[in-house]
Amino acid sequence: MEKASLKKKIKESPGRKNELAVPRIEKIAINVGLGRMSQQPNFEDKTLPLVIKELALIAGQKPAPTVAKKSIAGFKMRSGQIIGLKVILRRGRMNDFLERLINAVFPRFRDFKGLDLANIDNKGNLNIGFRDHLVFPEINPEDSGIDFGLEVSIVSSAKTREEAIELYRLLGIPLKKNG
Repeated sequence: MEKASLKKKIKESPGRKNELAVPRIEKIAINVGLGRMSQQPNFEDKTLPLVIKELALIAGQKPAPTVAKKSIAGFKMRSGQIIGLKVILRRGRMNDFLERLINAVFPRFRDFKGLDLANIDNKGNLNIGFRDHLVFPEINPEDSGIDFGLEVSIVSSAKTREEAIELYRLLGIPLKKNG
């Protein structure tokens, strides 16, 4: 849907006089937790570059590593150790990723009936977890040497949960009818 017609539809709802009060998508955050993979031998030499390469293909930009702030012996984690990767998408890349997510990724799920409304929090953010990154069309399953899950958080400027649900439905994100 075109941006102008989307803004017009949202603005038509009662109580909105200013166009700047219309909710919109601010950013998309993609996170990968490396957890147990970081305990494997040759993690920094073999596994980490593969995960970075495949996440860069999915997101369209290079991910930033997240490191442990302090050592925790129970988790076999040392301070400064890479424990995850994150990507923050805004503007054009965000719109491209959202379009691919709606039109290419969701239709690849078997028996997909829409996202549960419980995935939307009270501030209007939509959180989607993927157990496998192979559902993204950029990844070739034959060439992929590693398997990891990821989390996608779509952050909106909506003030309430109901505004966010309306925004996501107008954007074309498949949501279930009832909560």
